[in-house]
Amino acid sequence: MAKTQDSPRVSPGLLARLADARAITDELFKIPLRGALYDRPIPERHRIVFYLGHLEAFDWNLLGDYAFGSRSVHPEFDKLFAFGIDPVDGGLPSDQPADWPSLEEVHEYNDRVRQELDARLPGDSLPETGGDLSASSIYLNVAIEHRLMHAETLAYMLHQLPLNRKVKYPAANVPVAPAADRKMIEIPAGTATLGMPRTRSGFGWDNEFEVNLLEVPAFAIDEYQVTNGEFLKFLAEGGYENRSLWSDPDWEWIQHEGIRHPQFWVPHDGSWNYRTMFAELPFPLDWPVYVSHAEAAAYARWTGKQLPTEAQFHRAAYGTPEGHERAYPWGSGVPEKNLGNFDFWNWDPSPDQAHPAGRSAFGVADLVGNGWEWTSTVFQPFSGFEPFPFYRGYSANFFDGKHYVMKGGSARTAACMLRRSFRNWFQPHYQYAYSGFRCVSD
Repeated sequence: MAKTQDSPRVSPGLLARLADARAITDELFKIPLRGALYDRPIPERHRIVFYLGHLEAFDWNLLGDYAFGSRSVHPEFDKLFAFGIDPVDGGLPSDQPADWPSLEEVHEYNDRVRQELDARLPGDSLPETGGDLSASSIYLNVAIEHRLMHAETLAYMLHQLPLNRKVKYPAANVPVAPAADRKMIEIPAGTATLGMPRTRSGFGWDNEFEVNLLEVPAFAIDEYQVTNGEFLKFLAEGGYENRSLWSDPDWEWIQHEGIRHPQFWVPHDGSWNYRTMFAELPFPLDWPVYVSHAEAAAYARWTGKQLPTEAQFHRAAYGTPEGHERAYPWGSGVPEKNLGNFDFWNWDPSPDQAHPAGRSAFGVADLVGNGWEWTSTVFQPFSGFEPFPFYRGYSANFFDGKHYVMKGGSARTAACMLRRSFRNWFQPHYQYAYSGFRCVSD
């Protein structure tokens, strides 16, 4: 791809961020024992070894091939490790460990890719993409955030790996908080600004454009995310056996798969334990429950409420009584440890009252961090959507009516992706994400 003569050099700040992102994912791949790198902890996903090669293959295909037009160090691996698997019903992958290259081959490929890219990035210029997205930094931002997204989704996978198949890391201290009274907070009618303008400085993925203003009628929203303790009541009162609480596809799913409790819960002596990344703990009643969209929607029906729309989440999280909107629920300050549970500081959730300084202007807690939040909004493009010319399928492949928007972030979400316009999405029967929910009422 041709470069324009006046294309700007890659900034040292972006190169430092790429190095930091690499360090995060490199540490993740040290968690599985060597043999476990060929395990498949989540049935719908590739084996772990695929992701070991995927991150560098993605960087090469975007930067080395598309941007610089460099000669490949290994065309076969560029293709083999190019694309992951979206979790779908049925049709599970059937490959065997022997079908994959050796770890030595994958590590050699990764080293060569990094050497080639690192030799060019500091002193070379990246081409402009053209149109309103013309900024040389877009390629590096895509590479960085793609890697950081996988730093979170890899944590989902490693979380499901049996404890005896991974190195045990010390868990971070989880703050202790007093029990919370459960109540709903009334949010007055107002405007929610979804998306971001193309003219604004700063990076965004293609599905974050353009700005969409929505008028949101008044509603009430749970002050806190639904906890394990609250969801336990739903289970104890027969929520998983009550046909009326589930849509037809969701009911078929829980019956076919035998789903009877959240994925992170472990039956123990007639009660429950909780599976964290590195241990099995006594049941934490005040942690947010992590469930699929199907389970969240069934719980909401059980309470006579609903899941919030994407616009309602925005209104509760970023709106203010005065009418203006904030960059974050707490204001304009950058994400810090006292404001929420995010940016890789912890492996697991925090109690629901652990971060009072992170509340929104309306007093709603933990809207950013401590678990993504399911919405009732189907993932679709905003008006004015244009796919990235170099990554056309990033969002467009999932505008299929089968994915739901998630907002907020989890303990393993990078700070750069806590921006107001960022959108996450998954299919409704995916139980492995760090995703919780809260309910709304008109």
